[in-house]
Amino acid sequence: MTENGYGRPDTLEADGAVHDQYRIEHLRETIRQIELGIEEGANLFGYCPWSAIDLVSTREGITKRYGFVYVDRDEDDEKAATSEMKR
Repeated sequence: MTENGYGRPDTLEADGAVHDQYRIEHLRETIRQIELGIEEGANLFGYCPWSAIDLVSTREGITKRYGFVYVDRDEDDEKAATSEMKR
């Protein structure tokens, strides 16, 4: 199973974290459904969520974030040239 994830605008909070419980719950439920499918006989040999780190979407730019790991980047290309790209 590939390219399964949850794209949504996220905000880096004052504590330096992204509070994305909705993404955690989405992944938890996906994994639960995978387990049920395997129990019912599905031949699933791998799961590749999309994506480990935030990425630039060909359709949405980086306004929607997909990764487990937040990347300090936004739509401003001038800012990106000097961004630390912190994770």
